[in-house]
Amino acid sequence: MDNIETSGKLVLDKLQQLLKKHSSLQKENEALRNELVALQKKETGHKTMMDELNQKINILQAAAGQMTHKDQKDFEKKITRYIKELDKCIGILSE
Repeated sequence: MDNIETSGKLVLDKLQQLLKKHSSLQKENEALRNELVALQKKETGHKTMMDELNQKINILQAAAGQMTHKDQKDFEKKITRYIKELDKCIGILSE
């Protein structure tokens, strides 16, 4: 009987250790998820900033006349696309 009680106590101790480890891992997992979300938001912000800076570079190059023929064509396409989007917006607002 003493052997069964000892075995049962060992099993319970191991189970408690596993539960503590599980709880600890859940907390760590939640902290890592929060960190991931924060880093993803930061990455999105950096991508937006890069896009804005690239647009400014293109505008400055166009103003200085330093664009290559290919860059100039790409710039003209972007401007045309923006104008079409503005026309759509104006059309929607005037309805």
